[in-house]
Formats: sequence, structure tokens, C-alpha cells
Amino acid sequence: QVQLVESGGGLVQAGGSLRLSCAASGRTFSNYAMGWFRQAPGKEREFVAAISSSGIITYYADSVKGRFTVSRDNAKNTMYLQMNSLKPEDTAVYCCAAKYSASRVYYTTLRNEYNYWGQGTQVTVSS
Repeated sequence: QVQLVESGGGLVQAGGSLRLSCAASGRTFSNYAMGWFRQAPGKEREFVAAISSSGIITYYADSVKGRFTVSRDNAKNTMYLQMNSLKPEDTAVYCCAAKYSASRVYYTTLRNEYNYWGQGTQVTVSS
């Protein structure tokens, strides 16, 4: 079992920045590929970013490419999402997710592939 806890959300003006954290516990964090997803009111949960267990491979949704950066510190059992140039359409609950992987370069954008989820942190971007 893996427990995931997100933090770092809040209210920010358009053009501002936030850094989200996802703290993991329970299993060996470095054995898990990780992802960030978000869900806005009335919309389905959508993929934001993914990172392989080693941190070597990252992948982004087109809507955040060039503005968001995903990273991880396996020594601290934590994944991060640096969000810059935020837009009102980035407003959502952001959740992190984990999937066990024997491969150090595996990642996935598919929410159904992930085994564990955090509760989420609210990000609100005002115009």
C-alpha cells in the first residue's frame, strides 16, 4: 500500500506560480512511476504530467507543456509539480498518483493504469 499526500495548492493570480508536492509513504517510492492529474468542476479528471520511477523520463499534456515541470526526489519520497505562467483554466483539484513499475523509464498518461491516488489539493487561478 502506498499513501500519497498532496500539498502546495492555493489561490494565485494569472501569470503567477505555485509548486505542488506529493509526499509518499508505505512502499519504496523509487519503484513507482508517478503522475499528476487534475479535475475541474463539471469535467473529467485529466492527465497533466508523468515521471518515470528514476526521474529520467517526463511527459506532459499539451495544455501545460512549457509551463509546468514535474520532478521527483527519491531520497525524500516526494514528487513535485512546478507550475508557472498559470492561467484561469488551470483551476482544478490536482491529484498525484502512483503505479508500481520494474522499469526505470516507464511512464503512463492513463489514469486507469495508476494503483494509488492522493486526495488532491485545490489550485485556483484568478483572472
